[in-house]
Amino acid sequence: MASSTTTRTRPKSAVHPSRRGDTSMAYIMLAPVLILLSIFVLWPAIQAVYLSFFDWSFYSESAFVGWKNYINVLTDGNFWSAIVRGLQFVLMTVPIGLVLAFLVASLATSVSRRISTLLKISIYIPSVISGVIASITFVIIYDYSGGLLNALVNLFGIDNQAWLGDTRFALAAIAVPAVWLGMGISTLIMIAAMLDIPESLYEAAELEGANWWQKTIYITIPQMKNVLLFLLITGFVGSIQQFELPLVMTGGGPNSATELPNLFIFNHFRGDAYVGYSIAAALLLFLVLGTISSIIFRIVNSEKLVD
Repeated sequence: MASSTTTRTRPKSAVHPSRRGDTSMAYIMLAPVLILLSIFVLWPAIQAVYLSFFDWSFYSESAFVGWKNYINVLTDGNFWSAIVRGLQFVLMTVPIGLVLAFLVASLATSVSRRISTLLKISIYIPSVISGVIASITFVIIYDYSGGLLNALVNLFGIDNQAWLGDTRFALAAIAVPAVWLGMGISTLIMIAAMLDIPESLYEAAELEGANWWQKTIYITIPQMKNVLLFLLITGFVGSIQQFELPLVMTGGGPNSATELPNLFIFNHFRGDAYVGYSIAAALLLFLVLGTISSIIFRIVNSEKLVD
């Protein structure tokens, strides 16, 4: 006998009261962050785009000039020279930094816990040092008459070199402290990624007679593809936007050999009464960084990015 009691089904569009409460609480918790982002990120970005279409100055009335500032930047050879120097600086720092961080991380995961802890602390110390302090330290090291580096090369019969005053060496001289400062965080991230790789993969490889190099090429690097992509993108963006080191160590010299994009924009802002050019240059630099970052994503695309 069929039951006369009918079961009422809840409409699909209905939301459980507790679920609505959770959603409201989530919005309440996110509200302070969204407000701060709107005040300090979104609104300044909108204002910057707006001001880039004006000859805006602190000392006179602003005037609308349309695309003039962007045209001036795009036709300025000095701007593109700064971009090229920034890319050269990236090539000097990012690959070397990633390789060194990978080697140190591999060593830290293969030695005893006590030595590993000491190694991780030692490699991370530069990350907490101010960029200004590091710049001053390396200026002393590169000093022409009393610097440690010239004292070292003198042992091999090489005369003193103006490491920061010679256009051949200046950019590379700035790249050295940049790699030193950035290695700590990259190394710790790589150590965490290596420890997350299943040990069974290495055990199976050892049974097949694989050596360290083969395990690194066929197991470690493929398993760390997402982490390496992240470090590659963040390293690229951080290196091309380097500001403190060239500002303190050389001021952009000699002959603009170390004037990286951010320093170029800063120097132009400091020397020009109208800031529309500098704002337009900053926005175009943002587009350049976004374009190159997307190209890197395309080239080094990971099949496990959704993991």
